[in-house]
Amino acid sequence: MFDDLPPDLERLLTLGVWHAIWLARIDNKISDIQRREAEREHGERVRPARPEWIVQIGIGTGRPPVQVHAGDCYAAGNRRRAISRDEARRLVASGLPACPHCQPDIDLRILD
Repeated sequence: MFDDLPPDLERLLTLGVWHAIWLARIDNKISDIQRREAEREHGERVRPARPEWIVQIGIGTGRPPVQVHAGDCYAAGNRRRAISRDEARRLVASGLPACPHCQPDIDLRILD
């Protein structure tokens, strides 16, 4: 039988320690990856649903609305709040501009 391990006790003990250190590193890495995966899955479960409609909010006193967007519009900006379909229709019908990129007025069936 082929035996490639060293014959003396000192080297065998050294190899045993070396392998224990590597096994601990591997176990720690596995734990870290499992924890990150669990956190990612938890984040997906508790993430609020994307709103169907949003209104972009301006800067200044009263923070007036600026534009109406679809909920997934990339051009909405950071200052925004979710609105209902009825409020989106009311805002666009009252003259608030609709986003030229996502064109919510078409989805809201508001014609000029």
